[in-house]
Amino acid sequence: MTDNKSAQPKLRLGMIGGGQGAFIGEVHRIAARLDGRFELVAGALSADAQKAAASAAEVGINSDRSYASFEEMALAEAAREDGIEVCAIATPNHLHHPAAAALLRAGIHVICDKPLTATLAQAEELAELADSSGLLFAVTYNYSAYPMVRLARQLIAQGKLGEIRVVQVEYPQDWLATNLEDSDQKQAAWRTDPAKAGAGGCIGDIGTHAFHLAEFVSGLRATQLLADLNSFVGQRKLDDNANMLLRFNNGAKGSLWSSQVATGNENALRIRIYGDKAGIDWSQENPNYLNFTALGGNREILSRGSASIDAAPGYSTRLPAGHSEGFLEAFATIYTDIATQLNARKNKQACDPDALLVPGIADGLRGMRFIDKAVASNAQGNIWQQLD
Repeated sequence: MTDNKSAQPKLRLGMIGGGQGAFIGEVHRIAARLDGRFELVAGALSADAQKAAASAAEVGINSDRSYASFEEMALAEAAREDGIEVCAIATPNHLHHPAAAALLRAGIHVICDKPLTATLAQAEELAELADSSGLLFAVTYNYSAYPMVRLARQLIAQGKLGEIRVVQVEYPQDWLATNLEDSDQKQAAWRTDPAKAGAGGCIGDIGTHAFHLAEFVSGLRATQLLADLNSFVGQRKLDDNANMLLRFNNGAKGSLWSSQVATGNENALRIRIYGDKAGIDWSQENPNYLNFTALGGNREILSRGSASIDAAPGYSTRLPAGHSEGFLEAFATIYTDIATQLNARKNKQACDPDALLVPGIADGLRGMRFIDKAVASNAQGNIWQQLD
């Protein structure tokens, strides 16, 4: 890597959202500190000032740098000599656009949860603002940072699978198989509310992960989709299950299934890609292994951290082979790659190419176009929609 971790001061990090009772905020904080590249120094952790202050105290933010609003934080931190350099947004979807816009206008780099915004129009506006600002804008499609996912991408780029024919990706869960939102469960309540989640339910929450992974690993772009969206539980206003067909720019065909009502599934993200020379199969619940099968050959199980595979994704491997690495480590790799990019900018140096794999504003916009076209396809009677 081009930047020396031990020689670089920690980047000053802020956070919007992610206060008490939030799942993803703590994930961001763990990821940011795992490799020692960031220091969390400021936050607007809740829209409730009292809760924001209590949350800040819990995570070690000084009271004078705990803010009641992200607007206040962006302006105050931009005016400080020791103000935050980058800020993570860990709020419900409807706040991504205004929070990110406030940060960009204040000259602060952005790390944003997916999906990028609540609407495609907001995403397009934000992309224009981010591009014109020249600031780094990262979107946390963290599954792309698993070592074996990056190895799969590398194998395909090297032509080991030949011409890609079929891309199958699925992401089933079962945590919304009942009316959990009626029990005032915070995570379920906002994810099933169009005013906070946007137009996509399951497709916004996890379908975008599957879609990004399909394009990231295959190196292809989906040009068309046909979607059948369902809301199986109660009077739910957003989809909780989605089946889609995909067409790719090289002529390959694909399918995408995302569900939060798939009884018996916890977090079963899986991708299978088949070419005319070989096929691969990777599962998030068994992330240290990648199945590779050449046409007419035996299945090979490639193991993370082993000496038998190329070393290209090895920098994101922290433990010896046989020790489990997963969700938190992949999230931390995203943060470490962001730190590498920011330090390269500060030092006017070339950036390690591996660090440039971090999903950016274009990926976030792509995810919002995916949601928009899926909703349109379903509303119009399951007809094909153009993505490109």
